[in-house]
Amino acid sequence: MREAGKIVAEALRLCREMAKPGVRTIDIDQGVEGVFRRYGATPLFKGYPGPKVPFPASTCISLNEQVVHGIPGPREIRDGDLLKIDTACKLNGWCADAAVTIMVGEVRPERRRLVEVAEQVLRISIEELSRRRRWSEVALRMQQHAEQSGFTVVQQYVGHGIGRTMHENPQVPNFMSRDLKKQDFRLDEGLVLAVEPMVNMGRPDVRVLPDHWTVVTKDNLPSAHVEHTLAITRSGIQIITADDEVVIPRS
Repeated sequence: MREAGKIVAEALRLCREMAKPGVRTIDIDQGVEGVFRRYGATPLFKGYPGPKVPFPASTCISLNEQVVHGIPGPREIRDGDLLKIDTACKLNGWCADAAVTIMVGEVRPERRRLVEVAEQVLRISIEELSRRRRWSEVALRMQQHAEQSGFTVVQQYVGHGIGRTMHENPQVPNFMSRDLKKQDFRLDEGLVLAVEPMVNMGRPDVRVLPDHWTVVTKDNLPSAHVEHTLAITRSGIQIITADDEVVIPRS
């Protein structure tokens, strides 16, 4: 999985380099496809079955009020945009999945703060994974940090287990509720999770556009989305989709 994760990390580095005003989102998607092709990796999003139509691209590219699952196309990136890019691949039978929010050009302070908090929430999940026994303990601290910072956590979409296929059990929420606590799970060695907080500037409510894929905030305020694939190993928490080898020791 780490080998697949390195490819995803390289693809997202390319996205950061390409994310400039005037660039079309479809161009970024084609760049990511080129990275996957070079390594013989299979893009996992392209052709993924949906409720009405399969997803048509190798990346989900979402802008500003778009939360996740945005479809790349002719839309040009503009100065001040929050550009969310999510992608995944399979290599030699193993999967990896990650997402970034890129601040394009001069971004307003409140949007910058939103992205910073989303990244903090993801960091908290990694740190808490190394010291907690159950996922509910991690999810609660993720939610608390987002809300104490003045933002909300999307509750209609969650992270997931990942391994031989992209979406495996368990479901990995970024928040805690009484119902979800019934589906809590232990953080045992060998478990691999795709943790992906989605943090909204306004309310947590979202809706799906008529393209059957793009998820947007109901209040049209911006959202940030970040994700890493994380493995619980004997030596600690390995960030499968990091640029460099990163293991957080278990405490």
